Amino acid sequence: MPHWKLTLAYDGTAFHGWQVQPNLPTIQGTLAATLLHITGETVLPQGSGRTDTGVHALGQVATFTLTVPIPGANLLRALNRALPPAIRVLTAAEVPASFHARHSALRKTYEYRIFPRVPANRDQPDAICPPFLAPYVWDCPWPIDLTLANRAAAHILGEHDFLSFAAADPDLTARTPSNQPPRPTTRRIDSSLWTAESGLILYRVTGSGFLHHMVRNLVGTFVDAASARLNPNAIPHILAAKNRAAAGQTAPARGLFLVSVEYPQQNQAVEP
Repeated sequence: MPHWKLTLAYDGTAFHGWQVQPNLPTIQGTLAATLLHITGETVLPQGSGRTDTGVHALGQVATFTLTVPIPGANLLRALNRALPPAIRVLTAAEVPASFHARHSALRKTYEYRIFPRVPANRDQPDAICPPFLAPYVWDCPWPIDLTLANRAAAHILGEHDFLSFAAADPDLTARTPSNQPPRPTTRRIDSSLWTAESGLILYRVTGSGFLHHMVRNLVGTFVDAASARLNPNAIPHILAAKNRAAAGQTAPARGLFLVSVEYPQQNQAVEP
């Protein structure tokens, strides 16, 4: 029974996130329906994480098991022919049965993209975000000082409890019995950096894992600091509060991209 690992890129604009939902278009649901069409088998691909409604991916990973052998190149070709253009399969590889897209992951990298509407020189008029770019960036209405943004972003490096930056996950709450202890909210962040590239402002963060809406809440709070509406040195106090109300706004979903997921090398593919 071949066990498959797919690497996917998708435009999340028209989808209600990764996880399958009744009567709503989702990435997981669309991929499962396409696999059924191609192979005749009913499988539910497991993703490395659940991207939210409107969030995009450059390197989402999914795993599933089929009963019938099929060459990887044929599976890749068939999927890309049958899937909608907003979803592309970049790679298809057979992996050990123990490999799981989410449980085997070591680190994930996200990128958030901002269109800087407000110019550095306030005597200049605001920039206009091109309509073809608008679904993939936050057209931010505040000036962003990269020095202040990076000063704030540096405070989350290392291991911290990120409860202040986590939104309640209604799906997880519904599945968790009331007598079970809450899930841990501590994560390790290895990289947290703001840069300016190709006319955009980018925030890229790499860590061991991320809570519900965590990256978007971090971005919104860092933008508050970058626009001088929050002291960058307030971040440690926000972390210590362990209260979502202590942090800043939630950045829009459309600017967020899952860039890549890292795994142990020995679990990447089946030995030839």
